Amino acid sequence: DILHEFVYQFQGFCQYRTSTYANALKHASSSAAAEGGSGGKQPPHHVIEALDVLSQNRDAWAVETVLFYLHRLIAVGSTSNAPPAYKYMALFASVTLSRLECLLGDYRASLAALSYVYSGEVVSVGGEVPAGGGATGAEFRTLEEVMVSVFPARLSVSYHAGVSYLMLRRYKDAASVLGGICSYMQRGFKTGQLRKIPGSEQFNKLYERMTALLAILTHVCPTTGIVDDAVLKTVRDKHGHQLSKIEAGEEGYEDLFIFACPKFVSPAVPDYGQATTSAAAAAATASSSGSGTASSGSGPTGQDAYKLQVRQFMNEMSQQQTLRKLRSYMKLYTSISVGKLAAFNDTNEDEFLPLLLCYKHKMRQLENKKSGASAEDEDGGEEAGDDEKKTEGEAAPLDGTYGTALDIHYYIVNDMVHVDEAEKQRRFENYFMAQIAQSEEIMGEVDAIVTEI
Repeated sequence: DILHEFVYQFQGFCQYRTSTYANALKHASSSAAAEGGSGGKQPPHHVIEALDVLSQNRDAWAVETVLFYLHRLIAVGSTSNAPPAYKYMALFASVTLSRLECLLGDYRASLAALSYVYSGEVVSVGGEVPAGGGATGAEFRTLEEVMVSVFPARLSVSYHAGVSYLMLRRYKDAASVLGGICSYMQRGFKTGQLRKIPGSEQFNKLYERMTALLAILTHVCPTTGIVDDAVLKTVRDKHGHQLSKIEAGEEGYEDLFIFACPKFVSPAVPDYGQATTSAAAAAATASSSGSGTASSGSGPTGQDAYKLQVRQFMNEMSQQQTLRKLRSYMKLYTSISVGKLAAFNDTNEDEFLPLLLCYKHKMRQLENKKSGASAEDEDGGEEAGDDEKKTEGEAAPLDGTYGTALDIHYYIVNDMVHVDEAEKQRRFENYFMAQIAQSEEIMGEVDAIVTEI
């Protein structure tokens, strides 16, 4: 909670800093336009006062300082002889650092920050530490197990790792991470387990965001066998209308991403002096252009970092929409001529051949075997063997092997596209195991009911 609040305060200050600067520029520009090039008016007194305080304290909440403290906590706690309390601080500092890097738009760094969490290092939980060293009566758990046992930390890791995987075009990993935590939360909502945890009012909001991200992923990448069927049903129920709009060729990705993405921030310190001296420049621009609104959108808006990430996401999705149409046609055939397939996609053969190669390239991505574990494996970690846990813990989030996220394989021979669709393997054991576990939970609740009269 302490480290989470630390980053939350930094995020709030960055938003305040950029919004104050943007409001000053906006007021200067609008005043200059209204005066018809006479120089305009200064921003309101409270805005100027805020700018003065910010300009005198340019190092306040500097991103370098925030990153230094988090990295320092990790460095101190990750030493071999560090006390358990330091190791816990390092663990949750890694979780917080991952969140911070995601807010800054550095997605590789966001995943790299979790390397300590998944290092497989063991830490003692409980017990007493005698003066001579060693621990008596202590239980030993890996750092990952400690993180999973603290649900807010687990939720933060899953959400921000899912966003990072999505923006890095690692769609299968994103679907696996988000699908696993959503499956766990579904069961927690049904049993009421999550309502007992402090801060549970925020869980529903993050759950809604993650289902929106899964709605995007179900369209971009085949998620059969990766995401639980119950979660997919929830995604279709909640976002079926927007998904149908996307199928019809209308816009829908942007609305889903805007709803689901975190509140990105810019760590850059603006030029505060420009905000108080730009009225004359704005007036000159307005008078020379002959339009009172010529300079109204030239300055920063306070949401530049957020809009930049949305724009990058939409650039990728605009390409994926064309490729998804190509995939839908190829799933109908086992072999089809290049010319005919190009005609279906409203293009000529010369332009279509690079598109076929582009589709393979776009869907070739790293896949982390650890994140590919099912939700049942993740939630039932205490049932797994110690050796298996250690092996899984060694897989850092950035690691992986190259594979394809496509559920079809195609190749070209003599101007003919041959398509081999991946065999669909229906796995019934997960369904039955989930139903058995759910029945056991219900029976446990029934047994707890007092029936004596």
